[in-house]
Amino acid sequence: MLKAELRKKYMQKRQALSIDEAFLLSEAVFMNFTAYFNPLPGQSVHIFIPIRKFREIDTQPFIDYCLSRGIRVFVPKVDGTRMISVEITEETVFAVNHWGISEPVSDQDAGFSHFDYIITPLLYADNKGNRVGYGKGFYDSLFSSLSGESKKIGINYFNPDELIEDVWEYDIPLDYLVTPTEVLSFLSGGE
Repeated sequence: MLKAELRKKYMQKRQALSIDEAFLLSEAVFMNFTAYFNPLPGQSVHIFIPIRKFREIDTQPFIDYCLSRGIRVFVPKVDGTRMISVEITEETVFAVNHWGISEPVSDQDAGFSHFDYIITPLLYADNKGNRVGYGKGFYDSLFSSLSGESKKIGINYFNPDELIEDVWEYDIPLDYLVTPTEVLSFLSGGE
C-alpha cells in the first residue's frame, strides 16, 4: 500500500482503540522494550512525548523507568522547521505546543550525534523497517544526523502486515520495531 493509504488506515485503527485497550497495549510495548533492550544507567534514550488526541503509545512509563535508573532522557522539540533534542529531568518544566504536544520549555539543543536508543513515533512500519509517520520528515532528518551505533526503534500497536510501496530514497528505516507481542530486528543477521 502507499504511505497515504497506510497513514489513513492505521490512524483509523488507532482511533478505534478504546482508552483501556490503548493503555494495555502501551504497557505491553513498554514491557517488551525493557525486557529486550534493558537500558543501563549512563545510557541515553531519545523518546517522543505522545500526542494524546492521536492516541499514540503512552511513553511516560518509558520516561519514568529511565529517569529512575540514571538513564539520560532526551525528548524532541520542534524549533521552526527543525527538531531539536532537549535533555529532561524530573524537574523539567513542560508546555503544550500548537500541535497539542507537551514539550520542554527549554530550547537548549543537546547537540548529540549519538543516542543509545531512539524511540520513534509512527503510524505503521512494514517488515523491512520502513515506516509511515505524519509526513513531516523530522525523524529522517534526526536519523541522518546520528552515528551508526544509535538504535532506531519504532513502537507501534500493530504488527507489520503490509508492505510500504512508496519508500523514498531519503527514507531511513528502523533498526527494530517493538509491538505488544514481539520485538522485530531489521538489522542484517537479525541481531
